[in-house]
Amino acid sequence: MKNKKFPKFSINLKLLMASIAIGMGMQTAMAQNNPMKPEAIYGKGSQSFTLATGSPGELGLLQALGEVFDKKEGARLIWIKAGSGASLNLLKTGQVDMIMVHAPDAVNMAIADGWATNCTLIGSNEFYIVGPKSDPATIKISSSGADAYAKVAKVKANFISRGDKSGTHQKEMDIWKKADVTPEGSWYIVTNDFMTASLKKANAENAYFMTDSSTWVAEKDIAPNLVILYRGDKFLVNTYDALAAPPGATANRDTAVKFIQFVASDEGQAIIRNYGKSKYKEPLYNDAAYAKQYVQ
Repeated sequence: MKNKKFPKFSINLKLLMASIAIGMGMQTAMAQNNPMKPEAIYGKGSQSFTLATGSPGELGLLQALGEVFDKKEGARLIWIKAGSGASLNLLKTGQVDMIMVHAPDAVNMAIADGWATNCTLIGSNEFYIVGPKSDPATIKISSSGADAYAKVAKVKANFISRGDKSGTHQKEMDIWKKADVTPEGSWYIVTNDFMTASLKKANAENAYFMTDSSTWVAEKDIAPNLVILYRGDKFLVNTYDALAAPPGATANRDTAVKFIQFVASDEGQAIIRNYGKSKYKEPLYNDAAYAKQYVQ
């Protein structure tokens, strides 16, 4: 977007921007004095760092990475459970040292605005559109994710949305936009909840739902009424980035940067691409080398 000039109001705009900056500074200070409640802590080292993310924590990948990192560096990983949108806000306001998110456009804006650093592609999964075996919207023969969504909207079949500004929700809204549909009505059910809980809701409502492949592989037993009905659209590939706070912005930012470097190392990448194989007979995530081909 091009910058616009408003000469008559330049002083007021400067005052407004100053007020916003002061407000964000106060918010950051308050956040640091009132830390988020951890969902889990991995490791026993004397050092520590806070990391906000959603599904990688829910599915155990963080634990696998954090415990190995702790043995190498003596640093505990403190997991704050939050979707991508909330995680980005936590980083912006100085409440966490780092994040793992799947929201490429928001990540690019954060880097451009200067409140996120050390952006590192760490891996990927993909989105599946699951739904009732009867497939009332016949999305199984869809040509794209947008085509599948348009079919669901046309027959007003039940559809579950997380509605929580997470990376999944942002991708969902991008697909509705591609389909030229504004989802609304009793068929469009918003959970404002995480992936696993929303998958459970979709099963209970016999509804369509876009779940990430990692959650489906690990948690499909909780949704016996649902099956994968559409997959394979390149737009549904889901890349994950790790980002850290700027230097000096948080107390343990440097330790978080070391963790990002570990995750990007050969050892960390091996953990990611093999995670889940022994338990589920297939990995839950792809590594960064695979994900790189899908970076927009």
